[in-house]
Amino acid sequence: MIQLLYSVIFAEMALIMTLLFKTPLRKLVIMTLDRVKRGRGPVVVKTVGGTLFIVLLSSVYSMLKIQQRTIEAGAVNPTDQVLMSKHMLEASLMGFLLFLSLMIDRLHHYIRELRLLRKAMEAAKKQNRGFEDGKNANTDERKGLGDEVATLKTKIKKLESESETKDKEANAAKAEAEALKKQSEGFLLEYDRMLEENQNLRNQLESIDQSDGKKNM
Repeated sequence: MIQLLYSVIFAEMALIMTLLFKTPLRKLVIMTLDRVKRGRGPVVVKTVGGTLFIVLLSSVYSMLKIQQRTIEAGAVNPTDQVLMSKHMLEASLMGFLLFLSLMIDRLHHYIRELRLLRKAMEAAKKQNRGFEDGKNANTDERKGLGDEVATLKTKIKKLESESETKDKEANAAKAEAEALKKQSEGFLLEYDRMLEENQNLRNQLESIDQSDGKKNM
């Protein structure tokens, strides 16, 4: 019994050392403990722990009985002394074993909580990074839109300037056309006047010719 308790205690100590340091073996131990805590595992562990606790109480009760018997006898019996030492050693080993089991359970629980917390922090960091990337992308997009708006404003100003120039040219061409129209109207009036004078001259020449013909007769 004592050899078995020592073996279990040393195994638990090795397990605790494995859980304390980050090694590839720790992942295997954590996976094994995860499986043990699933299904019927917790019931079996509680049953074994309860049995050990009952045996521990039995050893303590035996020690109390031996102590009471020694007090009543008034002398120390060598057999009772050996049994007292045996029960005390067994009770100490079982108490230490239960304590180490509790330590393993709590270490496993805290390691799992730490892993979940790290995963949550990594997810939050990724989300934060994604938000910052989106924000930077929006900033770049806004900057690109601002540059595009500035380019469009420059083009609009250029087109307005070209439009004003073309309007001035059109107004100048219109004024020139009006001047040419007035000039052509003046030419037509002059032409009509010259035609009228030419016709008058012809009429005068015809009347002169007629008067000369009458004189010759």
